[in-house]
Amino acid sequence: MGSITTGPVRAGEVLRGGRRVNLVSTPSSVSNRHVDWNGVALEAFHNVPACTISDHEHPTHFLNLLTAGQIRAQWTTEGRTRIADHGPGTLYLLPAGSRDRMSWSGPTSRIVLTIEPRSLATTLDETAHLADVELRPSWTFQDRHITAILRALHADLEDGSPAGPLYGQSLAVALAHYLIRRYAVRITREPNYRNGIPAVRLNRVMDFMRQNSAKQTRLWELANLAGMSPHYFCELFKKSTGVSPYQYSLRCRIDHAKNLLRSRQFTVGQVAEATGFAAQSHFTKVFRRLVGVTPMQFLA
Repeated sequence: MGSITTGPVRAGEVLRGGRRVNLVSTPSSVSNRHVDWNGVALEAFHNVPACTISDHEHPTHFLNLLTAGQIRAQWTTEGRTRIADHGPGTLYLLPAGSRDRMSWSGPTSRIVLTIEPRSLATTLDETAHLADVELRPSWTFQDRHITAILRALHADLEDGSPAGPLYGQSLAVALAHYLIRRYAVRITREPNYRNGIPAVRLNRVMDFMRQNSAKQTRLWELANLAGMSPHYFCELFKKSTGVSPYQYSLRCRIDHAKNLLRSRQFTVGQVAEATGFAAQSHFTKVFRRLVGVTPMQFLA
């Protein structure tokens, strides 16, 4: 039985009787409530007991990955009831507006992700003018690409998003692009970008990233500066520079860190915090990978 909730829509929420309720009563173990992924929400639930979930509606596009548990599931949607055995790796994809009820026979663990319809549409240039992209519903399927991205997003949250929100935002954009290309009802034609980002726009973005290396840069900010959708920005940025926006952002932050260390006015911990790293250990790891020595060795 779900409980009534308030505030921003979360991944584990649905609509029942016009009110938002939690899909399951088990508290989430991982959530991106404190990380901005621009219309994408993720929650993980462990050891959810066998239960029956009454009629409800999904206000957002809904993805559910079963990560543990062997169960007999029953679901009813569009007047049709189905029963199937589900195990780890089973996915459900339910478009916004889907109505259903379901039950399952035993304890499970699962990762749930939702995407606001407008956020999905604005991922690509050719769908940006739409309010939504219609997806095909599917109650029981496997897709290793979706599974890999969901697990990567989950791992990032479990680790406290040590690299900042740009990494998770990039993964979310990759997932949205894949869903549109693979599971949209109408397939859109992908533009053929033969060249990278025009030099003027690319320099504008790179200058912004260098000047704001101490801040947590949002992917949508960078895409807007380049005048294109997030997906094509990521694709063309790498084509133009040889690295992803996330990797370039890391390099900018490490360059800023090197300048702070050279001043000898700050401790390594203070430099890590000033350059947006959640933990000194992660800062040291990234610094050593990109510079070849640890921050302390760099100071020696």
